[in-house]
Amino acid sequence: MTAEQAGAVGVQDFLAPAARLRGAGTAGLAELSDLEHADRLARMREGSLGSVHSWELVTAVDGPGTRMTVFLAGCPLRCLYCHNPDTLEMRRGEPVEADELLARIRRYRRIFQTTKGGITLSGGEVLMQPAFAGRILRGAKEMGIHTALDTSGFLGAAATDQMLADTDLVLLDVKSGIPETYRKVTGRALQPTIDFGDRLNERGIEIWVRFVLVPGLTDAPENIDAVARIARRWSPGSMTRLEVLPFHQMGRDKWAALHMDYTLADTRPPTNEQVRAVRERFRGFGLEVR
Repeated sequence: MTAEQAGAVGVQDFLAPAARLRGAGTAGLAELSDLEHADRLARMREGSLGSVHSWELVTAVDGPGTRMTVFLAGCPLRCLYCHNPDTLEMRRGEPVEADELLARIRRYRRIFQTTKGGITLSGGEVLMQPAFAGRILRGAKEMGIHTALDTSGFLGAAATDQMLADTDLVLLDVKSGIPETYRKVTGRALQPTIDFGDRLNERGIEIWVRFVLVPGLTDAPENIDAVARIARRWSPGSMTRLEVLPFHQMGRDKWAALHMDYTLADTRPPTNEQVRAVRERFRGFGLEVR
């Protein structure tokens, strides 16, 4: 048996139980619902406890290789197309010990080594819980595991220098290139995202820009060009790819279950032709596009 075959068998052995847990909230992680409220807040501030919505193992989605993506609860943005509105409020997550999560991560080191994968901290918005995120990133790096943050960058100022030193890759969501459109999409300002991207670029941290293509909302040519100009600030340099993510309706039922007003209910996903055209427009700016 070759080394590659042995590695493949190892990955299959590990992925079988992980697949059963996918989408199972915080299954397998300690729940601490009996903690007193004040104590819980204090521990979250110092980073030993976090509010975790769920976790899953995915391949070639949230960074290179097979990754354990951890979704933290809480987000300051209110994106019209959010497909996980159940992560918007921190109270909807489960309290999870940092040490318990790191122990879970340690169990998958063999997968990460074999597939050149790692962990991705996502949300919600991961930077709503910077102390907890920082502790997980530090622990992962001590294990020699590749680390990534999936963030809008709106709270980039909350990321400490040590946190960034422990981050190998940032999946930076640039939701619009025009400030007015960005505010319409998210309810927030665009500039903090640009500032955070500039900071990442200065430190030489790899960036994958992510852009969600929503017909009638983010697909105007002038908006596409504005996103391209932002991405080009960091390319060549830190930005190694731009991903165009087609809008979908998979979160619609969650909005209904939460009794939230979903204004994009009648918006259709972009066609394959529309997606290809936007990718080509980005490539016209000299960007690496996926």
